[in-house]
Amino acid sequence: MVNNNNLNLTKKKEVDAKFSDKDLEAHSFQVKEENMGFKELYEQSLNQIQYGNIAQGKVVQITNDMVMVDVGWKTEGFIPASELKNAQGNINVSVGDEIEVFIDKRDADGNLILSKNKATKLKVWDEIKSACENNTPVKGKVVEKVKGGLSVDIGIIAFLPGSQVDVRPIKDLDQFVGQTMDFKVLKYDRKRNNVVLSRRSIVASERETEKKDILESIQEGSIVQGVIKNITDYGIFIDLGGIDGLLHVTDISWGRITKPSDHFRKGDKITVKVLSFDREKERVSLGFKQLTENPWEHIMEKYPVGSIAEGKVVNLTDYGVFVELETGVEGLVHISEMYWTREIKHPSKVLKVGDEIKVVVLDVNTEAKRISLSLKQTSPNPWEKLKEKYPEGTIVKGVVRNITNFGVFVGIEEGIDGLIHVSDISWKHRVSHPSEYFKKGQEVEAVVEKVDVENEKFSLSVKKMEKNPWEALSQKYAPGSVVNGKITNFTDFGIFVEIEEGIEGLVHISEISQKRVKTSSELYAMGDTVSAVIKSIDPKSKKIRLSIKDAEAPAPSSSNHYLNNKENLGSNLAQALAEVKINQSKGD
Repeated sequence: MVNNNNLNLTKKKEVDAKFSDKDLEAHSFQVKEENMGFKELYEQSLNQIQYGNIAQGKVVQITNDMVMVDVGWKTEGFIPASELKNAQGNINVSVGDEIEVFIDKRDADGNLILSKNKATKLKVWDEIKSACENNTPVKGKVVEKVKGGLSVDIGIIAFLPGSQVDVRPIKDLDQFVGQTMDFKVLKYDRKRNNVVLSRRSIVASERETEKKDILESIQEGSIVQGVIKNITDYGIFIDLGGIDGLLHVTDISWGRITKPSDHFRKGDKITVKVLSFDREKERVSLGFKQLTENPWEHIMEKYPVGSIAEGKVVNLTDYGVFVELETGVEGLVHISEMYWTREIKHPSKVLKVGDEIKVVVLDVNTEAKRISLSLKQTSPNPWEKLKEKYPEGTIVKGVVRNITNFGVFVGIEEGIDGLIHVSDISWKHRVSHPSEYFKKGQEVEAVVEKVDVENEKFSLSVKKMEKNPWEALSQKYAPGSVVNGKITNFTDFGIFVEIEEGIEGLVHISEISQKRVKTSSELYAMGDTVSAVIKSIDPKSKKIRLSIKDAEAPAPSSSNHYLNNKENLGSNLAQALAEVKINQSKGD
């Protein structure tokens, strides 16, 4: 037999003489490979692979359940097909594609198990680590709103706290769902699969850049765009990009704006005009109405006094109705200018917001931006016709509609009442309250005293249905006449005596008796009939002065004339004081 060792040695010498060192090395491996079995080669290739590492592989075969990938060294592994399927359920790789895989493990049969998902996650963790250490941003997509913040997909699911979303508090986090943005990694824990992100510092940096740009470019009179940041009752704060501006409520509209929140929403984009700018304090005053022409500049020409205009009811108050004549121009119809005869407690009883009405322009104040309007003057004034129809002295009939302490309202025509004042109820009787003589629904006759068109008042009188008895009284009873009457009232200053029905005269306490008396009740009682002398009658003030002592005293002689004159002087003074008290008691 031939010695194998000698043969191999001879063969080696032939090869060494024929090939270079590099070729010899390759040839030596080939000879070695030829003398090794497949099992030994497979085990050797496995020894070259480090479990838990990422390797580059080539797809060599695809089945429904598995994708076979060659990772080198004659070694092939398997990836579950589910890891390589897209949203439609189709495998998204082809034979020959180069992919990164994670060397996971061997199964019970010795097959090498690979993972695309784990390779992706491992790579993501490396990127997360690098981003955190180097303070570089990572890109991610906001998946959903969760408790305390947002869930973000950066290759793995990370958490973005609500306080780290923006430089200012954000109430509505839902607006970020679905957006792809840059984030900073605050901290991470690979073992717990936990990553915390922040967007705050990125936004702050962006806003600082924007702020610098806007401060350099902004100037008074320029037109800028911004986003509504906050809405208050006094105005709107607008983010111009790194700097905020205030749109005051008075600069929103040429008309009246009560609540800006009724017209604008937070987050809306808006175009405004820069009214003033303080570069040092970084304060910007903005205007919205200044983007349009001031309608009040030519208001007198468009709405002259006396003209009829059309408008829309925009607001109802206790005192009237605001009518929009055009955008930015409103006028007020005072409640007194709504109807000629119809009495209303609140405009909302007859009108509502949105109603289209015609009005008459009463007055225009361009400085105060106020227009006075009238609804009732679009129709004829019924009070003018009333004055023609019912001249003074006309007797009318009506039904009592209302009774007050100062008089009685009587309905004469639809929507028009006449007033019988308490002083016009009776010539003779002192009326404490009209309800003593009238009831609601009662039909009465009265005389027209006056129709006041300007003040819309209709005055009536019941007592003037009869002649004034006081006018004939002075002719009927001359001074010195003796009359009989009943005592109707006692006072501290005297007694009242009724000489005719409803006609009373005053007997002052000094005129009761020749004797000095402290009180009139010492001599008389209520209802007693007495005789008295008429001292004087005043028809205008409806006052009669009486004297009982003069009716009892004999005619004065010449010897005591001086004394009587002196007594009369004292009596007249006392009478004057008594009249003052009477006037005070009557409220004159």
